[in-house]
Amino acid sequence: MADFTVVVADPEDGSTYQQDVDGQDANRFVGRDIGEEVDGGAVGLDGYTLEITGGSDETGRPMRENVPGSNIKEMLLDGGVGFEPSRDGERKRITVRGRKVSDETAQINAKVTDSDEGVAEILGESDDDE
Repeated sequence: MADFTVVVADPEDGSTYQQDVDGQDANRFVGRDIGEEVDGGAVGLDGYTLEITGGSDETGRPMRENVPGSNIKEMLLDGGVGFEPSRDGERKRITVRGRKVSDETAQINAKVTDSDEGVAEILGESDDDE
């Protein structure tokens, strides 16, 4: 059974919110690729649309959009997701995971693409509680 932490970013104010999903809600994400849209009801955002922007597996390997499937792969990278070069021309062999969400995925990054109001009010994490 799949079990994820979904990190939802609100592009309007730049804030992020974490929601743990499991069971039927987690199954809405399994088999989806980076860039696909998912109904926000899986994380308590009814009426919203979320776009999957990335993620990582249980060991911290990042998902890359240019790797098909959900398997791990070693790639020689010169920058981008998974490697930040410290000097010009630096390359490094990095193990990454494919773009498809699977049972091995531990965290999914998503952003709100269709919203009418702020995400904080719906998830109950507003600043008014202080």
